[in-house]
Amino acid sequence: YAIELGAPAGLSSVITSIQPVLVSLLAVRILKEPLTMRQIAGLVLGLAGVFLVVLPKLSQAGGFTAESVGFLVMGLLGSTAATLLQKKIGHSIPLMIGTTYQFGIAGVLLLMFSIATGRTRFELTHTAVWAMLWAVLVTSIAAVLLLLWLLNRGSAAKVSSLLYLVPPMAVVQALVLFGEKVNAQAIIGIVMTALGVALVLRS
Repeated sequence: YAIELGAPAGLSSVITSIQPVLVSLLAVRILKEPLTMRQIAGLVLGLAGVFLVVLPKLSQAGGFTAESVGFLVMGLLGSTAATLLQKKIGHSIPLMIGTTYQFGIAGVLLLMFSIATGRTRFELTHTAVWAMLWAVLVTSIAAVLLLLWLLNRGSAAKVSSLLYLVPPMAVVQALVLFGEKVNAQAIIGIVMTALGVALVLRS
């Protein structure tokens, strides 16, 4: 929604990629999780790698509105709070039941938002159906279940660091699926991100 309001995709990637840093810092106080120097180095290296990957999009981006940035920050804070809450109290709730509650509440809120903004139209085409199936089954149900499962078994810092891999993987997928060119800067950024995540996970 923030991108629709004018937020550049590159800026969106950078802002949302701050989440692992926020989670790791807050987890020290809220969850009493240790944060080693190796993990800090990995977080910094990973964030720098993401910045290199999305830098071309940032340089090509046009103007953006305060409203769009506000929604990005809301998303950042919401995902950070949700990660910490899941780690602190979510492990006591059965995974399938907890996920069902979350999707149910989110569905009701999004339905209310759609009605309030007049965006209830859905064109039933083959492309729309396949896109919806992918969004629901893969990027929502499967991905969220996997994320919650990892959070229940690992530290918040380690699990959150995996989100650094989203922008680099998007570049790789664009190369494979659409033949988009990947320059040396993006390759360096991907390597830096992978090394940063590895440092966090191995700490």
